[in-house]
Amino acid sequence: MLDTIFKGLFDSDLVTVISVTDFLLCMGCSLVLGLLMALAYMFRTRYTKSFVVTLALLPAVVCIVIMMVNGNVGAGVAVAGAFSLVRFRSVPGTAKEICTLFLAMGAGLIAGMGYLGFAALFTLVMCIIFLLYNLLDFGTKKNAAIYKSFRITIPEDLDYTGVFDDIFKVYTTSFHLVRVKSTNMGSMFKLTYNVTLRDATKEKEMIDQLRCRNGNLEITVSQQETTVSEL
Repeated sequence: MLDTIFKGLFDSDLVTVISVTDFLLCMGCSLVLGLLMALAYMFRTRYTKSFVVTLALLPAVVCIVIMMVNGNVGAGVAVAGAFSLVRFRSVPGTAKEICTLFLAMGAGLIAGMGYLGFAALFTLVMCIIFLLYNLLDFGTKKNAAIYKSFRITIPEDLDYTGVFDDIFKVYTTSFHLVRVKSTNMGSMFKLTYNVTLRDATKEKEMIDQLRCRNGNLEITVSQQETTVSEL
């Protein structure tokens, strides 16, 4: 009875029919692997509900697609073309999110080809490595406190060319003026500097020197951005 219900309309004697048991086994395994990846991603990572749900379901989706096109080259090419049209229409994802999605797709692909043991082993190893890198804070920039951006407001009658160079030479190892913006109907300028501090503990002392030079106008200090927009 089940074989009749789940038999494809275009199945023939030359096509290997997937049994219901194998179908449920592969799909169940993929769902478990997706849940494991989602739990690993949630560890010490900022996340949204929609992303972790997608991550948990993605291996099963890929698994079923691969099972359906298994051995059919034409269908495989068509599915690859369809997948190329699919993209996330929300905010751009980070490199970490994109990598995790690829891992989920890889696990689903392996499971869809029937190698459930390899799929489980792949997921287990990658999740362990993922958790290990998070625990070790792998890739965190050392001495991040010394890389700062200074946004300094000055009056229009003060020539901004090299106006703070002598102060920066004392308190920083490098500095660079990256932006000049007029504000307040052109009566003031806002200068943005990227600097590398010699000693992070002397940041306030440096700000006091800058305030004396810019007439005690607004000064904003923030962490230096490494990229314009994260991948």
